[in-house]
Amino acid sequence: MTELNPHQGVNFPKGFHSAGVYCGIKKPGLLDLALIVSEQEASVAGVFTQNRVQAAPVRWSKQVVAGGLARAIIANSGNANCLTGEQGERDTQRMATLVAERLGCAPQQVVVASTGVIGVPMPMSAIETGIPLAFTRLSNGDDRTTAEAILTTDTFPKRVCLEVETPDGTIRLGAIAKGAGMIAPNMATMLAFITTDAAIDAHALQDCLAGVVNQTFNCITVDGDTSTNDMVIVLANGASGVPIRERSRDAFEQGLYRICEYLAKRIVRDGEGATKIFQVRVEGAVSEQDARKVARTIAESLLVKTAIHGGDPNWGRIVAAAGCSGVPIEPNQMRLILQNVIVFEHGQPLPFDELALAQKLQAEEEIQILLTLGQGEASAAFWSSDLTAEYVKINSAYRT
Repeated sequence: MTELNPHQGVNFPKGFHSAGVYCGIKKPGLLDLALIVSEQEASVAGVFTQNRVQAAPVRWSKQVVAGGLARAIIANSGNANCLTGEQGERDTQRMATLVAERLGCAPQQVVVASTGVIGVPMPMSAIETGIPLAFTRLSNGDDRTTAEAILTTDTFPKRVCLEVETPDGTIRLGAIAKGAGMIAPNMATMLAFITTDAAIDAHALQDCLAGVVNQTFNCITVDGDTSTNDMVIVLANGASGVPIRERSRDAFEQGLYRICEYLAKRIVRDGEGATKIFQVRVEGAVSEQDARKVARTIAESLLVKTAIHGGDPNWGRIVAAAGCSGVPIEPNQMRLILQNVIVFEHGQPLPFDELALAQKLQAEEEIQILLTLGQGEASAAFWSSDLTAEYVKINSAYRT
């Protein structure tokens, strides 16, 4: 398996082309429409937001995934097409139809994704101009513009690719993603599009994706909000000629995991206003579910996030947050390690150089929190970002 390459994305696997263009949804000069096309029918899998309020493109794309085959993804930024009534449903179908007509496929083979402001009708005149333009810009070369066209409050594009050796041959995976705010487990204001030239049926692909997402994208949080438009989509077109059989599945899943883990961490690093990221790892839980609950509660604690921002070794906030998780815990069995320094064990604090630890927390951009519960063998980890005044500034004037 090669090293991750952050300088290419969805065009890296064989048989994929993409484009990113400006069509008029966002301010002039900001790309706002992305198109990804497979040269041939591809197996498709997807994982979607669990918010009960779901945007029209989410409902449409769920049906595409249920069909098992897709030829393209069309995604816009700047408008979520959410809570827009029946017109929003028609606009989503229109987007799929415009792409399908040019590819000679059914609209039901076109994934549609949108991200941006909720409750504003989609400017379809812009979309109807942008889709033909995107087709003229399709390329199998550098896909930076594709990655840029899906961004909203992100400060940088997120893309990655790698090559994977399987027992049946070499395959490629590539991906782009967006996300900076409204990021919480069970999908967030996050879009991720993954392509691969492996040959794998839709059912197996869905199974692989669901497992990987549960350990990556569903283990990050920025602000605890789960959005209405989130999705992770994988297209597998088989252009490599390499099938994913039982003996090849582990290698494929490992490659998919590395892609998703990298993008998930990049999303947290780009959290709105973030200056640091931190991992909360919980070990010694009775079950993985318990470990996830404790880790998530700590990762989403506003007091913990502000302490991380200030480089304050206020470890009591971490233990207190664990106690809010609803999981039965016993402080006398717990051990807390903050940035490799043991600060609490068996119900009482341990002596440590508070000034030295504070300086370490302030200087380093990636912080590690390890909490051992002493109850079992299960573990889980969440990634989160610090909470800053800039986050408030960004989100207090999102529309204005």
